[in-house]
Amino acid sequence: MRECDVVLIGGTGVGERLAAFGWPSVAVPTEFGLVRGSEGVHQGRRVMVVQRHGAGHKNPPHKVNYRAIARAAQMRRAKAAFSTAAVGCLRADWPVGCLAVCTDFLDLTFRNLTMHDRQVRHVDFSDPLGGRVHLQAAADALGLDVQPKAVYVGLNGPRYETPAEIGMVDKLGGDLVGMTASSEAVCFREMGVTYGLLGIVTNLASGLNEGPLTHEEVVEVVGRAGQSATDLLLKAATLV
Repeated sequence: MRECDVVLIGGTGVGERLAAFGWPSVAVPTEFGLVRGSEGVHQGRRVMVVQRHGAGHKNPPHKVNYRAIARAAQMRRAKAAFSTAAVGCLRADWPVGCLAVCTDFLDLTFRNLTMHDRQVRHVDFSDPLGGRVHLQAAADALGLDVQPKAVYVGLNGPRYETPAEIGMVDKLGGDLVGMTASSEAVCFREMGVTYGLLGIVTNLASGLNEGPLTHEEVVEVVGRAGQSATDLLLKAATLV
């Protein structure tokens, strides 16, 4: 199987947009499972596209095979991976629908994911989201206004957070909350593949918003912001 330059991972609402390119299907077998996606060439870069939650958005956050996706990227010798994540926001001055380049994360999922179960290997995480540089450069090139610095906090899901949990996250310095990307970031970093995360703010976090949180609200907001996020990922792929 030939190498690829970049892996793009679409979260809620963006995975479907990436899959709609109609590129040929590809399947990468790994020791952690089979990774299915599609692959094509975009402005001279060979790009592999993966829907994080699978076709039809069937895999809940705690069941996504993060290790297989990261291993597939490493096996294909990808130089970088860029992803999107629908996120709740703790910053009232960041409007719903805005995009944020994540620069650090807290992993509070308690999934205990690692690529190194069978050896003692301590990987440096001083720069956990190195792909942020390419995402910011892509936003600048496209003239998109993004939040340039955000701390993503990963919680297990699939339920939404309680107001007390959001209060804790705020005290810990978190800006955004989600259920997927911290696990993904750990696996990609341990595989030596540069990883960048673009947050799509879909709502104020629990206790800060008016009324209950619903997945339908998330899908509606991503439907409006998804094209800009997709364009940004594709632009970032050309900068690697």
